[in-house]
Amino acid sequence: MPKLSPERRGRVLVVDDQPINIRMLHAVLAEEFEVFAATSGEQALEFCRGNKPDLILLDVVMPGMDGLEVCRRLKQDQDTRAIPVIFVTAGTLAEEENACWSAGAADFVSKPVNPLTLRNRVLAHLQFKLHMDALQAMAFADGLTGVANRRLFDDTLNAEFRRCGRSGEPLAMLMIDVDCFKRYNDRYGHQAGDDCLKRVALALKEHLKRPYDLVARYGGEEFACMLPDTDEAGALAIAEELRLAIAALAIAHADSPVADHVTISVGVAVLRPAPDGDSAALLGLADQALYRAKHEGRDRCRLAA
Repeated sequence: MPKLSPERRGRVLVVDDQPINIRMLHAVLAEEFEVFAATSGEQALEFCRGNKPDLILLDVVMPGMDGLEVCRRLKQDQDTRAIPVIFVTAGTLAEEENACWSAGAADFVSKPVNPLTLRNRVLAHLQFKLHMDALQAMAFADGLTGVANRRLFDDTLNAEFRRCGRSGEPLAMLMIDVDCFKRYNDRYGHQAGDDCLKRVALALKEHLKRPYDLVARYGGEEFACMLPDTDEAGALAIAEELRLAIAALAIAHADSPVADHVTISVGVAVLRPAPDGDSAALLGLADQALYRAKHEGRDRCRLAA
């Protein structure tokens, strides 16, 4: 019988307009999974926007937006299309099943629900979903440092830029360069250089405390941090915190003209994107600010003019 790893409980969203059905499904699943509930299609879509579940159990017949429409909307959204949807249905007609498949169903469970059948189907689809998530995480992680790679960063930045363009919220960018890193490699060797980058990446990641902030290795010894909903003062404060965190690592750098330890320079830029704007503008401003920080002596943060 399939099992989930003990450190990872799957998140299951139950969508049904009847509280008695939700209670029954919760009783079957709550021991092994984190179970959440929504009593309408609209509520389910709202939940998925902020709390992406690993699997959805979805009733077909509901007032207002029915299960078929909920599933279609989930599959049209890049952020939710990979979530498996298992329909819970009392229908037996081939036409209804075909409509569910067309909407994007992963599977069916018939009413009245057999608890063992439900549990095993949920487990099977969750195992596959979490396995695919792990493979995707590997594809989007930098092989040396473990933080996000350039591909994931670019994709996330473009999506976040569009979201901020709709909401009018600011989006901040930090471009970070490890100062005099070529001299570090020449002095200590490439293995030590790799270890240095790993420690820098880990420190950057640990000091970005919000779940939606993102740090990535942008190339070589350069890192980038994306900070949604962050204004100029906030972005500059975070940049300074990161600069001090890297200095506190006290990684010896005897050949640096800046200090006797590894330091970073940080370029900071903030935009309130236009709906039809281009994220390259934000990157360009952060890059210009980084150039100023390096030109003015390194080991400092500079805000784009």
